Amino acid sequence: MNDDKAAYGDGIADVFDIWYGEESDKACIEVLTELAGPGPVAELGVGTGRVAIPLARSGLAVTGVESSKDMIDQLRAKPGGESVTLVRGDMADVPIDGAHRLITCVDNTLFLLPSQDEQVRLFANVAARLADDGYFVIEVPARVPKMDEDENGIFVECVTPERVGLWVVDHNRAEQRMFMQQVSLTDGNVRIRPVPIRYAWPAELDLMARMAGLRLRHRWSSWQREPFTSESIVNISVYAKAGQ
Repeated sequence: MNDDKAAYGDGIADVFDIWYGEESDKACIEVLTELAGPGPVAELGVGTGRVAIPLARSGLAVTGVESSKDMIDQLRAKPGGESVTLVRGDMADVPIDGAHRLITCVDNTLFLLPSQDEQVRLFANVAARLADDGYFVIEVPARVPKMDEDENGIFVECVTPERVGLWVVDHNRAEQRMFMQQVSLTDGNVRIRPVPIRYAWPAELDLMARMAGLRLRHRWSSWQREPFTSESIVNISVYAKAGQ
């Protein structure tokens, strides 16, 4: 296992659900359940099971791929975690067996792959494991934060009575990379986690999909299926095989 790919998950697994909730948005689960049909489903970067466990609860067969052992341990300890089949591995390999009706890579996970080559490889491997009538769904940021003239910035994630969350960003526009430090401030505690990402614009993602034999079917700016525009903050894209 590539320890670098597991590092972020291992470093945040114990607080991930506290910070972001034990389950994903209800609308997200509803959309994915509809697209999944009879299943089966695979989630790439399953994390603590915030998507996978609710999908499994609906009766779907769900496999989760995750590089972080600590994330897997958190998932297994949760009610319903035993209903998700887990594979520890590199999500770019898509190490799952059989044809899947739905494969997901949500919650900004795709951009954790550190290069265009690995992102292209993920698309190709997804296409090889997608049922003929299946869907591949990604959720990523649609914009990068506004930086100062030196391509650096500090951005507020959350302010609550218990915690302040910040992102400190060093942006390399030429390489479409951001090296970020996720800073969490609580009473008497400072927690810092490095998060390197390689982002891609919608047109580049669509080209990766085309290279893999997939075509865009839907693009939304929210799980409520609101239209995607130049002002959208979130890019939810649904791909299918070219002949579908």
